[in-house]
This record gives sequence, structure tokens and C-alpha cells, in this order.
Amino acid sequence: MRHTCLFFHAHPDDEALLTAGTMARLAGAGHRVVLVLATAGERGLAPQDLQGRGLGTVRREEAHASARILGCSRVAFLGYADSGHTPGPAPARGGTRPFAAADVEEAAARLAGLLTEERADLLTVYDPAGGYGHPDHVQVHRVGYRAARMAGTPVVLEATVDRTLLLRGLRAASWVHRFPPQFDRDAFRTAYGARSEITHRVPVKRHWRAKRASLAAHLSQARGGDSERTLAALGRLPGPAFRQVMGTEWYIQRGLPAGTLHRDPLATLPNARATAPSR
Repeated sequence: MRHTCLFFHAHPDDEALLTAGTMARLAGAGHRVVLVLATAGERGLAPQDLQGRGLGTVRREEAHASARILGCSRVAFLGYADSGHTPGPAPARGGTRPFAAADVEEAAARLAGLLTEERADLLTVYDPAGGYGHPDHVQVHRVGYRAARMAGTPVVLEATVDRTLLLRGLRAASWVHRFPPQFDRDAFRTAYGARSEITHRVPVKRHWRAKRASLAAHLSQARGGDSERTLAALGRLPGPAFRQVMGTEWYIQRGLPAGTLHRDPLATLPNARATAPSR
């Protein structure tokens, strides 16, 4: 059976880091994959040579390029402004309300309209902490769940990272990579999802080339800022290392029995054929 899966992200490149393998896997199996972005990511870091074109325009183009690589059938933007990673309420700019400051009901209605139009079977959001705490990511969690209730979308998965593996990887990376002085590794002790919460561990090693190409499509986010960006570091990994490091994607579905762990992102759809959880 063909299903429609809507992946909701805050900014272009978030899909490449967290869900690209799952998107490519589903599209390759014949399902309809839709990418929805709350903002154009215009407050992200970028190299000087791209600033003149308008970063939002560049990142929109990069999002479409990434979506084509992953086999998406549609890309849509909710039309909010990028809030930036700053504490406190973000000011409106150019008459466009920052996503983190948007009315949840209003934003959810926009997203619910797309869910209803697409007759989506599955929606992905983020975990309650928004992964690493970006205010737009936290808002994706709030807006996504409300929109799913409005539209009657049966399954909501929270895209996350296994925190245990993340902390282990950061420790290993610190031996070969010098993190910038402002980098606080301890802050990740409460970031993303605890291993005990994860309900879907999706293998995507077969789609590592698509995921790597999706990351590479977001060129503006590989070269901006004073220190090396995550996308650049991942892009330099040899193929076998990239396949190993980026070969699994993790999700949380609230309300499932403790200890449930699925490999198929569609396993818990009401009309899905029953599949035994992995252990």
C-alpha cells in the first residue's frame, strides 16, 4: 500500500541531518514523501560570497535540491521567519513573524491544511527539547502535534538522535577534532532522546549516498561561520565511515509500550501489516 509521509522541519538542512535516509528509503519504496519547512533559514551562518543573493533565497534553492535527491514529491514552506538561536522572544522582521513567536494555533492550522490536502498517514516532528534546544525546533514539536490532532494524522514520529551514541561519538571526536571554545559538550547530556524513549531505529545504510548528497546540497551551511560546520565535517568522512556513522535514524512515538523498537518507520500505521519489533 502506498502511503503519504510528511516530514516537518524548521530550516533547510535539518532534513538532511535527521531524516534524509528515511525519506530516501520511503520514496524508493514508492511512498509519497513531502518536505515541509517552517522557515527558509535566513538567519543561519553563511559565507560572505552568498550574502548578496539573500541567504533565504539560497537556502530555499538548496532545500529543493536536497528534496530532489531524496525523491520528495513536494516541498512546501509555512512562510515564517527564522528565529535564530537566541534566548527570549524573537522580533518580527519585514512584517514576517519569527516561527518561535508564532501563534501555535495559527501555525498548526497552516500545517494541518497541508496534512489534510495530502491525506498524510505519517508526520515527523522533533522531540520536546527540539533536539539541541533551538527555539524553532521546539516550536516544530508544539505545532506539529497540534496540527496532527487537527488533521487526524494517525502517526506522529519525533525525529531525534540516540543520546547515548551521541555522547559517545562526541567523546571520540574530541580526540581528533578541536572543538571551538564556546562548544559545551556537557550541554548534550540532556539533548535529543534518551535511548529508553526511542521506539524506531531505522536502518538507512543502503541510502547513505542519497543522504550524503542531501547534506552536500546545503553548501551554504557547510562554509559559514568562524569554525568548521557539522555538514563540512560529515562531508569529509570516507564513504565507509559515513555509512557507519549516519546509517541509522531514530524516532520516538509516544504511547507505545516500553521496550518497543521498530525498524520500519511505517510499522505502527493503523493499516500497516503487523511487523515484529526488533530488540
